[in-house]
Amino acid sequence: MVYRRTHQVLKRLAARRRAILAAARDTASNSGMAAVQIAPVALRANVAAGTVYRYFPSKADLISELIMEVARDELAAIRAAADAAPGPSSALAAAVATVAVHMVSHRKLAWGILAEPVDVDVAATRLASRRDIAGEIETRIIAAVRAGHLPAQDTSLAATALLGALNESLVGPLAPDNLDDPARLRDVVQTATLLALRAVGVTDARARGLVVQAALPARMPAGEHTG
Repeated sequence: MVYRRTHQVLKRLAARRRAILAAARDTASNSGMAAVQIAPVALRANVAAGTVYRYFPSKADLISELIMEVARDELAAIRAAADAAPGPSSALAAAVATVAVHMVSHRKLAWGILAEPVDVDVAATRLASRRDIAGEIETRIIAAVRAGHLPAQDTSLAATALLGALNESLVGPLAPDNLDDPARLRDVVQTATLLALRAVGVTDARARGLVVQAALPARMPAGEHTG
């Protein structure tokens, strides 16, 4: 007789997988991606190390899935913010601001996904996650160009350049380290968004108006330090 997993069993298995990924995410957010090791993740998830291996055969598999999960969450947030905007220019501003919010609100996790050295090969997953985010930004630039709100340009290069500028200015070693004050953090997000809009051809006055209109969390969390 072929054994078929019941709905309750499938739910329990899915919940355990989510718990393991949540533990890995908490570990990366608090201590960096290099701290994502099987034993401490298992302890945080309240499961045995062998259980983690049943879901993720190697540490590389665990970290890769974590990177993809964070990227999916960020893409969903970017799309929701952009789709709620009233027009293509405001949608671009909302998309860029959302990327910036995610970076400064979870800097240690963002740095771990972007470039923190780890002892397993997750380069392909990191690249795929950045391509997905850049692709979403490009979609919004294309819409604004087609609407006549931006000059014609290499939209792929523009999106990549914007994402690179945000990474370098908000996550990398040159990023400001005084973001414990939510008001300061908000100013940094708005400044980065303003620079991005200017870079693709939005006039200064219009760019400032779009930044002010871009929806940001009412109470932004204090930024994490990359340490």
